[in-house]
Amino acid sequence: MSKSIDVYGIGNPLIDVLARVDDEELEELELTKGTMQLIDTERGNYVLSRISDREKTYSCGGSAPNTMITLSSLGISNALAGMIGDDELGEIYQKRLQEQKVISDLKIHQGDTGSCIVLITKDHERTMSTRLGVCQNFSVKQVNHQKIAQAKYLYFTGYMWDTDSQKEALQAAMDTAKKSDTKVVFDVADPFAVERHRDDFLRLLKEYADVVLANRDEAKILLGCNDVAKAAKELSEYCNIAAVKNGASGSCIAYHNKHKQECVTAKAYPIEAVDSTGAGDNYAAGFLYGLVKGFSIADTGKIASYVAAQIVQQTGAQFDQQNSKELLDNINQGSF
Repeated sequence: MSKSIDVYGIGNPLIDVLARVDDEELEELELTKGTMQLIDTERGNYVLSRISDREKTYSCGGSAPNTMITLSSLGISNALAGMIGDDELGEIYQKRLQEQKVISDLKIHQGDTGSCIVLITKDHERTMSTRLGVCQNFSVKQVNHQKIAQAKYLYFTGYMWDTDSQKEALQAAMDTAKKSDTKVVFDVADPFAVERHRDDFLRLLKEYADVVLANRDEAKILLGCNDVAKAAKELSEYCNIAAVKNGASGSCIAYHNKHKQECVTAKAYPIEAVDSTGAGDNYAAGFLYGLVKGFSIADTGKIASYVAAQIVQQTGAQFDQQNSKELLDNINQGSF
């Protein structure tokens, strides 16, 4: 089957609400810095009330959606599947995707569109409290098997494993991908997700994934290994390509080349971070860009690190039009 879409992403469309807080406020809210926590509507309203007097920034996001939006800005054709509510926020989301030239395969369900409250501390770390809203109702019935079969890559994150409905949908999507020669890219995305679903994730890696993206903490929980290079090599035995991120120390990518395992290091870029929101999502976008465009694994890792480094120098998880152009120009010129 001919492939008419570069990347088909399935994720949770969320409206992001960003605000700055201090460490003491995080402790008072009983939030663990640097993690994503699922909350209910009542808890979400309470957190929002605590930051009601703060300057806030609103944007359309969600982990996989952020990746798709950056890919679109880099000229990679992609579609986004997920579920939004029949409300004003859902309408805003659809409009935003259209503006970003992401093909919308979103389904509408009665209820509230999901939201993510992103609290940023002085050290630029982000702590997320997520209300999925109707996102969690995405099910097997909404899986677009035809579009998945038409895509070169299927992309999703570990966040999709927090409801049985979504897990069943992703299982069906992966089955179709496997039958259609659509490569599966799995971004582990969150240490807490690994703790909740470790056995499922290991099975997924063995049976479906072609590429896995993880950070050092996630890899350690998955494998019990604290060495980044060793973890990347072990993960690549499950699939074909494994990238393990290690913050300011860069990332290690292990892969198989003509039945021989190789491992390369992508150095982090020396920059002054403003907001780490979306760093992992944009690393994934850069990595997918390199794969789609046929770059070497070494250059794919460099591009991923470069895109992630650029996003943390601004507030928010998405590039504006001017920054997107500069980003793409630099990649095309090899200035990364």
